Amino acid sequence: MDKKDHIINIAIELFAEKGFEGTSIRELAAKADVNVAMVNYYFGSKDKLFEAIIEKKATHMKGKLEELLADTKLTEIEKMDIIIESYVDRILSQPNYHRLIHQELLVKQRMSLHDNIAKIFSGNTLMVKAIIEGGIKKKAFKKVDPEMTMATIVGTINQVMLSKSMCLMLINKDEDFDPYTDKAFRKRLETHLKQMIHAYLLNS
Repeated sequence: MDKKDHIINIAIELFAEKGFEGTSIRELAAKADVNVAMVNYYFGSKDKLFEAIIEKKATHMKGKLEELLADTKLTEIEKMDIIIESYVDRILSQPNYHRLIHQELLVKQRMSLHDNIAKIFSGNTLMVKAIIEGGIKKKAFKKVDPEMTMATIVGTINQVMLSKSMCLMLINKDEDFDPYTDKAFRKRLETHLKQMIHAYLLNS
């Protein structure tokens, strides 16, 4: 891992733990074992560092959705299954990053960052919408609300991810259980979402 990626990963950890405002560049540099000049060289400012985090993390999912949209061999429901698997894996594998994003969306203190995050989510939703509309056009899917379908998928994942204690209560597990690294729980979440989306989308 190069220095730039290392700084980004440490920033995600600190921002998620202490908040954007509560983390200083000096503290970040110390934890990343680099000097302040190096952080400034790569990013210029804390705001620019946050933007770099968003851009880096958004690239993978955007590329995945673009590939699915262009794929002519998979059916639309197969594409939706892959989307569910991808979002479950991405969000549960990076809980600190997604908590950080939600904190930023809630506080709205940096509107340019807020707008950038919303733009990324909107772009990804448009690609999922196109897949769902393709299924509707082929009469494989019912006439549903594509945007709300996407919100249902991501919202369900976020509900179990944003609060570990709430998640443990929902699934009746002890405090020492980590749902975010447990393969069986991840499979359970994927299976639930697929069953729900299949029932919701598919014409019988």
